Amino acid sequence: MCNLRFLLLVFGKQNNQLTAVQAFMKLAFISSKSEETSYCNQHQALIEACRQGDSHAQYRLYSLYAKAMYNTCLRITGNTAMAEDALQETFLTAFQKIDNYRGAASFGAWLKRIAINAAINHTRKWKREWLADEPLADIPEETPETDEELPLKIALVQQAIQQLPDGFRIVFSLYAIEGYEHSEIADILGISVSTSKTQYSRAKAKLQKILLQKRKDW
Repeated sequence: MCNLRFLLLVFGKQNNQLTAVQAFMKLAFISSKSEETSYCNQHQALIEACRQGDSHAQYRLYSLYAKAMYNTCLRITGNTAMAEDALQETFLTAFQKIDNYRGAASFGAWLKRIAINAAINHTRKWKREWLADEPLADIPEETPETDEELPLKIALVQQAIQQLPDGFRIVFSLYAIEGYEHSEIADILGISVSTSKTQYSRAKAKLQKILLQKRKDW
């Protein structure tokens, strides 16, 4: 499922027009797809050079992917310093293990998985509280949608996501923005599928409350 699931699952479709939120998510989706389709043919020479330890090629790959990987790390960590640390770890790991990249997926997708793992590890390192493995039964998987259209601005949406608690933000980002399924998220985080669904449902409800409050404050 594409990243635009964010629109359908959180805000719904409003009058067949792109709101600021939709534009934000559409840009994120296009950026993600760009990473995943411009891989082997365009950058294969750089990848091969990196396998030979070419520092110039490493710098070129870093320049091509650093911004996208930083944004992924920031969405996961919710902290610029941790995101920067995770970004550096991402490329150190990628260059050390570049021989493991076999081209079965795009280089961008392979690199993003490393970035997500690095960001999660940094979040776990700096935060004491983490996801609790709890059943889904105590909360509905989907929360009621508001009928009101939220005149949201991109920056406010980003800020609201960063205000989510760590567990909520990470699961929400992986599912609604990065496009992972709950089974994949469960594998990445070492939790159950039901926990992933619970955290996502609660994250969505919390995000709606934050955004509604921001609108009242305008």
